[in-house]
Amino acid sequence: MESRQPTAAASHRTPPVHIPPGDVPLEAALLALADPVRQTLVRELAGAADWERACGSFDVPVTKATLSRHFAVLREAGLLEQRDAGPKRLNRLRRAEFDERFPGLLALVLRTAESKDTENTENTENRA
Repeated sequence: MESRQPTAAASHRTPPVHIPPGDVPLEAALLALADPVRQTLVRELAGAADWERACGSFDVPVTKATLSRHFAVLREAGLLEQRDAGPKRLNRLRRAEFDERFPGLLALVLRTAESKDTENTENTENRA
């Protein structure tokens, strides 16, 4: 992991704690991926470049405090890495590391979420 030296623009926030995916029990990974809001966060991160998405850029129907908790659960499951960049906290999906620990699990969740999105779109179009 990279070493960060304090700078004049250092954040007032405590840096996030990251759990190595190799230390994550299967139950924690499954719990993290079971929640629909966290699935949305993971799916959007999977479609973005590393460090491209700030926490505030996700359109999910939860409060800031609840969103922070969702990010913490994803970090604790080894799925997410975060770093501060001025007032923003940027995110990176730890796909390769997570896939090494739980081969195919993330792909299955992303595929399942994608199928649900397609199904919901088709149902909406059929009602119109």
